[in-house]
Amino acid sequence: MSAIATTAKPESVGLSSERLARIDAWREKWIGSGKLPCALTAVMRRGEIVHVGVSGKADVERGIDAKLDTIFRIYSMTKPLTSTAIMMLYEQGLFQLDDPISRYAPEFKGLRVMTGGSRGTISTEPSMRDISYRDLLSHTSGLTYGFMESNNVDAMYRSTGVDFNWGSQTSLEGVIEKLVKCPLIAQPGAEWNYSVSTDVLGYMVQVISGMPFADFLREKVIKPLGMVDTDFFVPADKIGRFAANYSVAPGGGLKLADDPQNSPRYNTMPAVASGGGGLCYTAKDYMRFCQFMLNKGELDGVRLLGRKTVELMTSNHLNGDMADMGQPTWSESPTNGIGFGLGFSVMLDPAKAQIVGTAGEYAWGGAASTAFWCDPAEDMAVVFMTQLMPSSFYPIRRELRVLTYQAIVD
Repeated sequence: MSAIATTAKPESVGLSSERLARIDAWREKWIGSGKLPCALTAVMRRGEIVHVGVSGKADVERGIDAKLDTIFRIYSMTKPLTSTAIMMLYEQGLFQLDDPISRYAPEFKGLRVMTGGSRGTISTEPSMRDISYRDLLSHTSGLTYGFMESNNVDAMYRSTGVDFNWGSQTSLEGVIEKLVKCPLIAQPGAEWNYSVSTDVLGYMVQVISGMPFADFLREKVIKPLGMVDTDFFVPADKIGRFAANYSVAPGGGLKLADDPQNSPRYNTMPAVASGGGGLCYTAKDYMRFCQFMLNKGELDGVRLLGRKTVELMTSNHLNGDMADMGQPTWSESPTNGIGFGLGFSVMLDPAKAQIVGTAGEYAWGGAASTAFWCDPAEDMAVVFMTQLMPSSFYPIRRELRVLTYQAIVD
């Protein structure tokens, strides 16, 4: 079965059924407002799924209800799986975190760094050192995203076709070839900048392992964790469960952005498997990944990572918090009190972050407003699913955090 379902009563794990019901009311309010097409919420504590709920339409145009086995685009929630894959190779002693990636991928040696520019020109200087694995995992590589539209380098990404998730790319190697011709926007290790870093990690998995990245992720991570509906595309026999994706229309309504039954990106396997944003999945699949992480690298007798590796991945690797590293806000949330580990954001100080939570919890979200977080201290995980872009438009994730944590009564 691919539908997520409850496995125990909330009170058996220190949560209140009455308080968890507030999540249902909140979810229905958002759907009733017409601002979200659908919403799925799931809460797990101490290994038991104690709340699931779904509202709205997976496909508004066709009148198809969202269900507990609906398949969603997860975009950047792909990143933790790719980070898991590269850390599996790290555990084999094939590289150290501070090694330059140019030892395996010499095309990344000696990149230049933007120092300024105007009228479409870019001034550069040599990089002080090459990009390391830690830089890629923590988004301090100096790479960027073309959709940022904030400097001349991301404009160069757009003009030259540096895009791992869309466009007419023919291979992962082909996008990398274009990427290394662009300068960095900061010296490696100097700033936190969200970027194609995790797509480069997918390329490194491929180079180091000798397997195509998509094959490695499927065979070494997705299948062993029993994530039966997770892949880089949705096969024909599952298209009926695939949700439509929407953008915010003028005035705040919904505008169809990607038809699930006629999707140029997701109806067939793409030429480029995006380690930074390419996967689709169900809530049940992602909750299995969350349990794997909370179990410190093991699920149902299958161990992919050692306990100490997971602890390292979910520790802060920044020099301070994300705001200290030059990113005062990300998505709809301020980043004070939030650090970044090796593939995840990490809560450092809930008071500084101005949101209920626990120091040490780790999380991330996707461009279509999906989100998850794991709280080791509370032995708790939450998964939220919808399909609305951009993810920064409404404060959905912050509201759900409050509604989830207020239900703890033990």
